Amino acid sequence: MKKLLAGIFLLSAVITNAQTKVSGIVVDEAGAPVPFANVLFKDSSEGTITNDDGRFYLESGNNFPTLVISFVGYATREIDLEKKVTYDMRVVLQEGEQLKEVVVYTGKQSKKNNPAIDLLRKVLERKRKNGVHGFDQYRYDKYEKVEFDLNTIDSSLIGSRLFKGMEFIFDQMDTSRITGKTYLPIFINEAFYKVYGDNKLNKEKQKLTGNKNSGFDTNQNLISFVQDLYSDYDIYKSYIKFFDKSFVSPISRVGIDTYNYVLTDSAYVDSKWCYNIIYYPRRKNELTFKGDFWVSDTTYAVKKINLQLTKSANINWVKEIYMEQEFDVLNDSVFLLTRDYMMSDFSLRKKEESRGIYGKRTTIYDNYVFDEEKPRSFYNEEVDRFNEQIFKRDDVFWEENRLEALNKDEAGIYKMLDTLKTVPKFKRLYSLGEILASGYVEIDKWDMDYGPIFSTFGYNDAEGVRIRGGGRTYFGPNDMWRIEGFGAYGFRDKKFKYGISAKWLLNRQNRLIISAGNRRDIEQIGVSLTPNNDVLGRSYASSSVFTVGSNDKLTDINLTTADVEMEPLKNLKFKVGGSFRTLSSALPEAFSLDYVDPDSPTGISSQVKQLELTTSIEFTPGRKTVGYGVERRDVNDEYARLYLNYAKGVTGFLESDFDYEKIQFYFRKPWSVGGFGRLYTTIEAGRTFGAVPLGLLSVVPGNQTYFSIFNTFPNLDFYEFVTDTYVSMHLEHNFNGRLFSRLPLIRNLNLREIVGIRGVWGELSDENKALNQPTNIMLRAPSEKVYWEYSFGVGNIFKVLRIDFNFRGNYLGLPDARRFSVTGTFGFHF
Repeated sequence: MKKLLAGIFLLSAVITNAQTKVSGIVVDEAGAPVPFANVLFKDSSEGTITNDDGRFYLESGNNFPTLVISFVGYATREIDLEKKVTYDMRVVLQEGEQLKEVVVYTGKQSKKNNPAIDLLRKVLERKRKNGVHGFDQYRYDKYEKVEFDLNTIDSSLIGSRLFKGMEFIFDQMDTSRITGKTYLPIFINEAFYKVYGDNKLNKEKQKLTGNKNSGFDTNQNLISFVQDLYSDYDIYKSYIKFFDKSFVSPISRVGIDTYNYVLTDSAYVDSKWCYNIIYYPRRKNELTFKGDFWVSDTTYAVKKINLQLTKSANINWVKEIYMEQEFDVLNDSVFLLTRDYMMSDFSLRKKEESRGIYGKRTTIYDNYVFDEEKPRSFYNEEVDRFNEQIFKRDDVFWEENRLEALNKDEAGIYKMLDTLKTVPKFKRLYSLGEILASGYVEIDKWDMDYGPIFSTFGYNDAEGVRIRGGGRTYFGPNDMWRIEGFGAYGFRDKKFKYGISAKWLLNRQNRLIISAGNRRDIEQIGVSLTPNNDVLGRSYASSSVFTVGSNDKLTDINLTTADVEMEPLKNLKFKVGGSFRTLSSALPEAFSLDYVDPDSPTGISSQVKQLELTTSIEFTPGRKTVGYGVERRDVNDEYARLYLNYAKGVTGFLESDFDYEKIQFYFRKPWSVGGFGRLYTTIEAGRTFGAVPLGLLSVVPGNQTYFSIFNTFPNLDFYEFVTDTYVSMHLEHNFNGRLFSRLPLIRNLNLREIVGIRGVWGELSDENKALNQPTNIMLRAPSEKVYWEYSFGVGNIFKVLRIDFNFRGNYLGLPDARRFSVTGTFGFHF
């Protein structure tokens, strides 16, 4: 009965959603698959090419009686289609006469005297003259539709316990025109934009006027993931970037050295005579595509292109990527992008039968207008990101602005999700996903969340085993205010710790926020050169159960902060505030914070009380965020961060001990280096004016854990170097498998090579050495020469593990100096 039910659903999807569907495999007379063969409906431009295994799937909303299959060197086959739906065809191509109008190439193609590459070079010469770049100004409408689908639906899944009570959702099943697999739509998001650009000013502005999705409008995690996943791309650029990777574009000069190109056909496409070029990669395991494109014979503009991820590409959790772009003729010399389609098949395994999730994006461009000049102020004016009406548009708005109508299944997602949200079992599954994604357990009736659950257990030498529980107010993702807190208990020191923080967004336009908090805890200070007064961050002291050597340099800290910040310009933030902290050693016998104090009866003090006033500027150009409440989420991670902080220590007030000034600078930037991966850079510099105790000095961040932590020195112990003046640089480059892909014995493991180098120079004044003379810590700064380390790492081991081999470059003669260490980390990366 279950199989019959599945068959009925599949038959219903077939009948209602497409007129002609075909799938199968193309082989030669010996039975070997024929990759990259052309598969088209006769007398149309609707077609595809076979994949590496010779398989294909093709569908159309029109009725076609004949299928045409061809490949250079073989006789063309025309196959009559007796039914609207024909699956699992086996087509045998016989060797025959070669096409007269093209030159035939096989295997690796020469770049000399290749007509396909000659055409490509003409395309590249004209690329800036085609599209919107050929005008001074432009504007157009942009409609974007993003959909997620559960794929590889079969009777066993339909009848599984997971979907018991939710069987009605399978009424929405359909079949992919790319892969031929059944799928179930589970999410859809629609957006409509007005886009303006000025090529003389090099400015572009996108104005979102409408946004709608199927029941997850408050899920900021999902929305930010969607926006980051499907960013716009340009086929004419050397690299197409998505999934945090840079794929070589076949329409680029870099592509000439990366792909084989074959001129295979010529025909009229929408009344324009065009040439068809097939491309495929020269080497395996690189971030490349395969597919074909049509080029106009007069403008040398791309009329149509499809790009499909090669199976050997070094990318995780993605089984398929397929993209299409279509261009329309404005006049004899201008082609404009009209439709962009992208589909990804996410799966834990790359086996054909494994289930996964389709992520699909369709973008339609229309209503182009050119040479309407607008003043520079128009482009500098900030788009109102806080208009809630944008997310509440009615059906009339979407009927007028939806540039491509929803099909039956897409329209049904809205109704299906509304019904599904009333099913208790779905609510439980959705809540579980939310917990794993955010780390918080939502408690609706109290408008609060419990968590983060990942900080529940810890261990350190002072507290022993430590447990922690906490929570936050949560009325929605765009709350104007939020209160958070935690409580913790150490079973060795038998002490209770806590933290509480509150923040309030007073003005959304300039993001005026006031915040305050207090924390009483055990902490490992000196793990970062750049200051951090976060009263609720997870204690570094308890974040690792296993450490190298003794982890006893811990501080008992009581920190109170208050701040005011604002963002008058996008991504430019100003902050003023103050903090008062009390510092003392958590393990005085092993780690001393003693300093000379003439006012103390013994001449020595062990506790620091300090009031500090701070002013900071932070600039993050290119940063994209989602949400408009007191807390926002980043959409991207490739932006730069520049941070400048000035601190003034005040003496006397509230028994504050020291008078000093401190200035610190921080710069971080990830750089995409085309096909050679990504380079991460960090530069820090700072100086403290005046004498201060050890607890207020700048400690070079060591790392005694077994985890790879960027911006620390894994071969340094905590407090091995202490400075009042410092300059530090960290460089780490991930080649994303570029080098390993050249090695035959390991290329199929899809490993990724990482290299790093880091160094720091610093000084410690005689005045500070004299003040801190009573401490039992060796006060030493890397002033004679720059301290440096280097590392070699192997990433993507079993797709989740990275191991780094770290080497100490100098200062090898210091007591207990660690010359070598091995660290590692886990993570899910594409």
